[in-house]
Amino acid sequence: MIGTIVKSTGNWYMVRREDALPDAPVVACRIKGKFKLRQFKLTNPVAVGDRVVIAVEPGQETALITEILPRRNYVARQSPSRKHSLHLLAANIDQAILIVTLREPNVKLGFVDRFLLTTEPHDIPTVIVFNKIDIHHEAENEYLTHMKSIYSDIGYTLLETSAATGAGLEEFKAVLHNKTTLVAGHSGVGKSTLVNAIQPQLTLRTSEISDYSGKGQHTTTFAELYELSFGGRIIDTPGIKELAFIELTPREVAHNFKEIFVSSAACKYQDCQHINEPFCAVKADVQRGHISETRYQNYLNIIGEIAELNNWEIHKGGF
Repeated sequence: MIGTIVKSTGNWYMVRREDALPDAPVVACRIKGKFKLRQFKLTNPVAVGDRVVIAVEPGQETALITEILPRRNYVARQSPSRKHSLHLLAANIDQAILIVTLREPNVKLGFVDRFLLTTEPHDIPTVIVFNKIDIHHEAENEYLTHMKSIYSDIGYTLLETSAATGAGLEEFKAVLHNKTTLVAGHSGVGKSTLVNAIQPQLTLRTSEISDYSGKGQHTTTFAELYELSFGGRIIDTPGIKELAFIELTPREVAHNFKEIFVSSAACKYQDCQHINEPFCAVKADVQRGHISETRYQNYLNIIGEIAELNNWEIHKGGF
């Protein structure tokens, strides 16, 4: 039998069978055997959105996952507890939505760029949603204008929303319509509140920002797939604290910063990594203001972290 993972709880996976009635309960499944992604170990072998083959255990209401069907894409991050392992966030999605806030909690460009680096390698369209715009002061509005100019110029779709005032909710709903969407962001950015505003019957858990830390408190414990009454599905994920990369090479990082990839065509050296090399078109475009200096610095930071993880030495010509 074939089904789709609709919830991951660590040891058990809830699978909706494709041959089951619409109102039939999902099946609780365990994993049989070990699975890997490319050459990397996985802390969770299957993800919400995966289509799998299951075998019902004799005399039991549970089943075993015996096979993972080919994925058309996936979103993964480096495991926060095992630096040489990957953790799958979702699979087989049409798009991702990154929800960020400039206040309560405040986002940094570095986090946005890191998240985009999880979707770009798999050609997953990503929409950046700036939430809680109703609590912006003048400083946040100025910063929002700055961020919008950076990301809209390189081709990303941007939305501004507020569940409190209803601003942008129709646009948010339209983006979700008839698509399977990974919804991600820091804890406390209002993911669940936004989804509840357009689909109240889901009643996803929400929480307040911690007064002590100014950061969100985790309300989503496990990734879960939800059906939307107006068409489409969302995969709600636990709040992401940080992102790091072990599976990408420096060349792959450069190729998945959109503007760096375009600019690199004019570099003198084909293997230019835009660090210390002479006649680098990317560095020239940064100096001219054609490439965001902050985005370029985030690129260098990620390259440096990958080099450190792999014990590579950076020299004048790159690695």
